[in-house]
Amino acid sequence: MPTIELKTKINAPAERCFLLSLSVDLHLLSTQETNERAISGVTTGLMKLNDVVTWRAKHFGIYQNMTSKISAYDAPKYFVSEMLKGAFKKLHHQHLFEWTGNETIMTDIFYFEAPFGILGELFSKFILKNYMKGFLIKRNETIKEVAETSKWKSLLNNR
Repeated sequence: MPTIELKTKINAPAERCFLLSLSVDLHLLSTQETNERAISGVTTGLMKLNDVVTWRAKHFGIYQNMTSKISAYDAPKYFVSEMLKGAFKKLHHQHLFEWTGNETIMTDIFYFEAPFGILGELFSKFILKNYMKGFLIKRNETIKEVAETSKWKSLLNNR
């Protein structure tokens, strides 16, 4: 199963980074290129344990829906989002946050499995893994930018 692990250093407290990572509104900011929308479940604000959202986005020229759930949660250390329904055979995303005293190390451990057997494996290896990595990097750049500036205040209601 392909796995992507990313570490992002953010000059902001772990709690802020954690909450921004749970923000539907921030996610939508980071996915403007794919015209992503939250179409059911939690469609705005912050997600919490057991919350479900269905996303609609255009990937590879095709609109797709994916429903995910926050299946584990220990603020502000980690949470897990998992696909319940969508184009992947399996998708599991761990979000980890470590405050070092002057910055947060945000770690993503993202693994997925494509459908369609060997064809899906080949597509994952040669195309999908890099595509998903770029998608996550863009999301993390948005979290970093918002967390390190005053932009976070409008998304977190001055928490």
